[in-house]
Amino acid sequence: MEEYRGNGESVLVVDDVEEQREIAYELLSRLGYSTTTVSSGKEAVEYMESNSADLLVLDMIMDPGIDGLETYKRILKLHPHQKAIIVSGFSETKRVKEAQKLGAGSYVKKPYTLDKLGTAAKAELSK
Repeated sequence: MEEYRGNGESVLVVDDVEEQREIAYELLSRLGYSTTTVSSGKEAVEYMESNSADLLVLDMIMDPGIDGLETYKRILKLHPHQKAIIVSGFSETKRVKEAQKLGAGSYVKKPYTLDKLGTAAKAELSK
């Protein structure tokens, strides 16, 4: 577990499902990250207007409202080099690939595991 432990970096988890936010929060906090969660893309954009985060953990499919790709595009206007990893319970889609072209890092398929999420977060933050 040491190899993907964080050093207090700030992570914003964006997911419309409360249980998923709680699991991600729990895992990332246990790994040493300073974690905040929001329940929609709109909330994420509003949060990032007055805050920053070292890393976004961005759910791709959120209902209702804007999806992960649109959320990422809007946040990039505020923070042009924003690091992000994409998460989804579904398979990789064109929208995931489009987000990665814009600069998002790895894609993590749910369900979350400590090592999958930890490895992806560490890899993205070390870029």
